[in-house]
Amino acid sequence: MKIKNSKVKTEAPSAVLVTGSIGIDTVEAPAGRVEDVLGGSAVYFAYAASFFTDVRFVAVAGDDMPEGFLAPLQGQGNIDLKGLEIRAGSRTFRWAGRYHDDVNHRDTLQTQLGVLGEAGPVIPAPFRDSRYVFLANTHPALQAQLLGQLDEPALVVADTMDLWIESERDALEALLGRLDGLVLNDSEARQLTGESNTVVAGQKVARAVKRFVVVKKGEHGCLLLTGGEVYALPAYPCTKVVDPTGAGDSFAGAMMGHLAAVGSVEPKTLLAGMAYGAVVASLELEDFSLNKLRRISRCDIEARFRQFTQMMNIVAIDN
Repeated sequence: MKIKNSKVKTEAPSAVLVTGSIGIDTVEAPAGRVEDVLGGSAVYFAYAASFFTDVRFVAVAGDDMPEGFLAPLQGQGNIDLKGLEIRAGSRTFRWAGRYHDDVNHRDTLQTQLGVLGEAGPVIPAPFRDSRYVFLANTHPALQAQLLGQLDEPALVVADTMDLWIESERDALEALLGRLDGLVLNDSEARQLTGESNTVVAGQKVARAVKRFVVVKKGEHGCLLLTGGEVYALPAYPCTKVVDPTGAGDSFAGAMMGHLAAVGSVEPKTLLAGMAYGAVVASLELEDFSLNKLRRISRCDIEARFRQFTQMMNIVAIDN
């Protein structure tokens, strides 16, 4: 498969609006341990997307964050934090996890919802004209509420997880028809549909949304299902995996950032966006928290993107 890096924009780049969580994470992995580091779905998404386009950030945190905790976001000049609410008297979402020697498996040691168990954020008026929107993983009723605060978005994509599929299925299914796209992993697609075959499950979910579904399969790549067609993309072959936390959100951020920058949602543009997502995720997991993403530039991403696409330059050879 040959994926071309599209350089011609069909319209002026648009900002991506993301709503999701800010987290204080503690992570144990074979490579080491970090305590009280910056995490959260909106954080990883926003930083990854900022390599490609401007980002509008909407999230709530408590006033218990360590001093300078949000410096990585504040230091990215194209992440607009007008939608960030620091709620007095509330506590920030906290998560602690331990990865096994096989980092595809982890145990959640602690979850403290904090502010995520309270009322959701309000999208500020200057953000309500956003055309590209990503509803990062949270309660589907809250995702629907946030979507209702927007004017006329051109592309709305959401993420979800097994918890909501199990406990809030009605709210999630009501949301699906309002989405242009959904990003979820293979086990979640099977759980949502009751299908044992991942491709069949993805096709079924794709029929419930307006445009496309991306099914993530970890180190085995991902699938794009759109317009009745199925496209497969491998993962970037990683040799260094330190901390996979946030890799999925980084994937989505790079994908959506590319789509907004190019201004197109054709299958070839989606595939290129997914390839950028795979590349940025492969970089993100090489260190804890945002450490690796803070050390790289767009040039580093493009270099790995070229390597990745060259790996897929398949040419049929006649016998």
